[in-house]
Amino acid sequence: MPRRITQISPLLLLVSLIAGCDSPKAPEQHSSSEAGTAASKPISPVAALSVPTTKAGPPDAREILVPGGPFIRGSDKIDEEGLQKRYGFVTPLFVNEHPEHTMTLPAFIIDKFEVTNAEFKTFVTRTRRPEPQAWIQNGYNVHDDKLRNAHIDNLRWISTDYFNLDINPEALDKPQLLEALFAKQAQRDAQAVTAVNWFDANDYCRWVGKRLPLEAEWEKAARGPNGNEYPWGAEWSQGLANSGGNAGDESGQGDDESIMPPGSFPKDVSYYGVFDLGGNVSEWVADFYHPYDGSDFDDPDYAKQHRMVKGGGAGMGHYGLSTFFRGARRAHTAPENASTDVGFRCARGV
Repeated sequence: MPRRITQISPLLLLVSLIAGCDSPKAPEQHSSSEAGTAASKPISPVAALSVPTTKAGPPDAREILVPGGPFIRGSDKIDEEGLQKRYGFVTPLFVNEHPEHTMTLPAFIIDKFEVTNAEFKTFVTRTRRPEPQAWIQNGYNVHDDKLRNAHIDNLRWISTDYFNLDINPEALDKPQLLEALFAKQAQRDAQAVTAVNWFDANDYCRWVGKRLPLEAEWEKAARGPNGNEYPWGAEWSQGLANSGGNAGDESGQGDDESIMPPGSFPKDVSYYGVFDLGGNVSEWVADFYHPYDGSDFDDPDYAKQHRMVKGGGAGMGHYGLSTFFRGARRAHTAPENASTDVGFRCARGV
């Protein structure tokens, strides 16, 4: 089942992320200081690393230090299986990853885990910013006190129409309904946040004294110094990452419950010890979408000021081919778009 997309067409954003097509823009409602510079030149590694962050010191228990040095970035992979034709993708696969090259980065610190719903809800509450639209659609925005004070008839209605609980609400009294609803909210608290646009992700990272990782930083954290295809090694292995279904046999079936708490798949861990860079949710990174030096692929989307999205998501449905969980994959979409497959993590300098 394809996952819901907030604000824009589900199919169009999936195609945009996977095949590089454009997708319609949502209303531009954001508060990021980056908003006024979205039409500026592509972000460079040097410029991004100069973005000031207020958090300093050695990595804490939820952060990983990635040492400075070279790593293998991009790929020379070609579509030998004819996947573009088989699945009807507009843009050729892999070509925006070309050419494979060695890049050297200074040391940086990256979050070990993706940002959770509970962490982002704290940010929303304290900064009084609009809630993600998906929270309104699924009831996650409802405070516990409102549930406690609601009439039982209303609780029965929202338990099925908003919370999608697999229960017979007519068979439960109010305490039992509240117990089920609070359990659902606690489950959601622990899950990786999604349905946030690039500006939301950027603002959160600035709020906690960090920044979004560079695409190059994200890729080095995922692939290690030797350019692993997946965080754990060279070959796809079904079940190591949260792909939301059977991505290994090209028939993955994600749904709205497929997002897991970060770290739930202990084998989806990279050379450096960073979790969920293979699956669970795709992740916003800092950069504009632009070609690598030496690339001969002329993508018209380079001119559209898209932002980069890295990693595979658990709700990609039948689009969840194993190749989309590779560390070199380069997805992109307009920064104001928000998808229930896309979250983020933060990074900072040393």
